[in-house]
Amino acid sequence: AITGPYGFLVTKASHYKNIYRNYIGVDACMADLMRPGMYGAYHHITVLGKADAPKDHVYDVVGSLCENCDKFAIQRKLPEIDMGDLIVIHDTGAHGHSMGYNYNGRLRHQEIMVHEDGSVQQIRRNETLFDLFATLDFPSLKENTAKVEK
Repeated sequence: AITGPYGFLVTKASHYKNIYRNYIGVDACMADLMRPGMYGAYHHITVLGKADAPKDHVYDVVGSLCENCDKFAIQRKLPEIDMGDLIVIHDTGAHGHSMGYNYNGRLRHQEIMVHEDGSVQQIRRNETLFDLFATLDFPSLKENTAKVEK
């Protein structure tokens, strides 16, 4: 109740598939927000810059893990979504990054805080490959990972 309404997962429309349903694939996944995929929790979704556009399209908004439960919305009425549109998933403050995980080696995303005065502060950086392998004691792996990150 304290942090939930103040978090947002911002993701980008990266794929679409129109078969018996219209699917919009995004570059986030249930490793970033697991509640919808785990038990069908509802999170309001908006498309940045299209707040006043008619919600005349019905989409399943799905993540990038290639798992059948990696879904943020099912049969949701939204404005027309174009590739590259930023999609905002609301009310993720208590359940987004804090419950995130590294499924299939996915690196966790950064977090930013927007202050009341409009200033922005990064409060958690993007994970790196070095972070993913930091607990392993393989010197050659750490050397190679450090080279890749540079």
